[in-house]
Amino acid sequence: MARVALVTGGTRGIGRAIALGMQAAGYNVVATYAGNDEAAAAFKEETGIPVYKFDVGDFDATAAAIAQIKGDVGAVEVLINNAGITKDRPLHKMDKSQWDAVINTNLSSLFNLSRNVIEDMREANFGRIINISSVNGQKGQFGQTNYAASKAGDIGFTKALALETASKGITVNAITPGYIGTEMVLAVPKEVLDTKILPMVPVGRLGEPEEIARCVVFLASDDAGFITGSTISANGGLYMA
Repeated sequence: MARVALVTGGTRGIGRAIALGMQAAGYNVVATYAGNDEAAAAFKEETGIPVYKFDVGDFDATAAAIAQIKGDVGAVEVLINNAGITKDRPLHKMDKSQWDAVINTNLSSLFNLSRNVIEDMREANFGRIINISSVNGQKGQFGQTNYAASKAGDIGFTKALALETASKGITVNAITPGYIGTEMVLAVPKEVLDTKILPMVPVGRLGEPEEIARCVVFLASDDAGFITGSTISANGGLYMA
């Protein structure tokens, strides 16, 4: 029977590529989203992947959604924490609401989701948790104290939970994408991409969402059972940790 894989923020961008990659690898995939009903409906119609709308930064909403998913599809065996937002502004201009929104969605969500699936994983003596962090959580970025802090926190969360769960057959790993050719990045003016961003990337191009998805598919597989607490940098050489 196919393992159940949950992808948060799974209907667009990197999350969409991950959901499709996991589906192609034979998983029973479920995707979540926060607000774009039109994109989610189109994704569901195109792929047949069920979608659930809730705020991953809200513990009670997450608990209710996980219970519904378990009843509809089955216990989550592979969790991909991909949902994330940015609200960039230098710290001296940043509002508390901008800090809280990014921390809640990008970091607190890892607790909210993981806490609500971990007991089933422990009982089954199997689980995969894969956290999508960011190169900016490793190197920092101007105007992103909130985002960089959240993504650095994702890495610390990954390492600690990996230690806690290793004896129960559960691996926990992180991936840190660099500049990926998503809708958000491709909206940057071409001149800025060509003169400011691409020159920083040694391989000389943007990454593809599918390249991140392939990392996820590997980490979710039985072949990756000896890898836990690791951070895979997928950034074209932009930052070498």
